[in-house]
Amino acid sequence: MKEPVRVLFVNSEIFPYMPESTMSLIGRYLPQGIQEAGKEIRSFMPRYGCINERRNQLHEVIRLSGMNIVINNLDRPLVIKVSSIPSARMQVYFIDNEDYFHRKFVYEDAEGNFIEDNDERAAFFARGILETVKKLRWKPDIIHCHGWISHLLPLYLKKAYKNDPIFTDCKVVLSIYDDHLNCRFSPEMKTKILMPGVKAKDIEPLSGTDGINLAKLAISYSDAIIQCTETPCPELAAFIEERGLPVLGYTDTRQPEGEYIKVYNGFYDKILDNNVN
Repeated sequence: MKEPVRVLFVNSEIFPYMPESTMSLIGRYLPQGIQEAGKEIRSFMPRYGCINERRNQLHEVIRLSGMNIVINNLDRPLVIKVSSIPSARMQVYFIDNEDYFHRKFVYEDAEGNFIEDNDERAAFFARGILETVKKLRWKPDIIHCHGWISHLLPLYLKKAYKNDPIFTDCKVVLSIYDDHLNCRFSPEMKTKILMPGVKAKDIEPLSGTDGINLAKLAISYSDAIIQCTETPCPELAAFIEERGLPVLGYTDTRQPEGEYIKVYNGFYDKILDNNVN
């Protein structure tokens, strides 16, 4: 019997853990729909400090926690938590660390400034997911990334983890939103995100440390793109066209439940069949 296709969802936001938004609702309903279509799924997001653990019944997965990840020359303990959405028969894994994710703010501080270590948080999030998937011994066919905090994962997957058998032949689908394209990261970001297997030349698309260039870096290491805004950023659209990547144009996610999910599911199948124009 043929193994089901496995899709790993890397989410910036999932409702009900985060407020309703286009991204959080996709994070909630897309994995459920893809699972109901017969694929296996795993879903990850950061454990932001604003998430109420008791109300949402998060608990630590001891067998997956306990590893340290070195970010900016410091060991950061990786903690994995999990919660269930019973109505969707779906579990959500949370990447947690006291230094990065226990503050009550998500991306901006109380004054509305982009948090200074957001680049480190993105690096920890991406690497934490890849290490956790290895521990799960769950081999994904597709990794679907949503939101800027997921944008380092394609780089790490294709460079640092390219020879790991868990990720052999895995395809990266990148959803492009208009979130935080104008944000500015630390000037030291280019050195802070390096790790064994990732060299300075690998991050050349990161010509500037802002959201647009981070998206370009993610695009450079992705296999296919989904446009999630009706009016895509012209600079990113041109960059995607230069790369010659398969693109699924904007699909209204406010359609009746299941319509856009069917479109996305078909796009996954075409990517795996190498039959995408």
